[in-house]
Amino acid sequence: QVQLVESGGESVQAGGSLRLSCVASGGTFSSLAMCWFRQRPGMERELVATINRSGIRTYYADSVERRFTISRDNAKNTVYLQMNSLKPEDTAVYYCHAHYTSWSGVFAYWGQGTQVTVSS
Repeated sequence: QVQLVESGGESVQAGGSLRLSCVASGGTFSSLAMCWFRQRPGMERELVATINRSGIRTYYADSVERRFTISRDNAKNTVYLQMNSLKPEDTAVYYCHAHYTSWSGVFAYWGQGTQVTVSS
């Protein structure tokens, strides 16, 4: 069973920066593909960014492209989301997500979320 714990969410002003962290335990981190999702007020949860197991391939939603950077440190079992040029519309609960595929199926895990509030 993989446990994910996010941190780093706080209140900032528009134009500011934050770095979110997600520490994984209970599994082999280098076997996990990692993602960040967010849920904005009144909206469904949406994918923000993904990173593959080695950290070579990444994907970003159009809304955060060129402002956010996902990275991982497999030695520290941690995935990061560097968020720059924050906008009020980035206000959301940010969730860390991990998944891997084995012969027995696909396994997915969620963190508890961390609140990011961006004021204008």
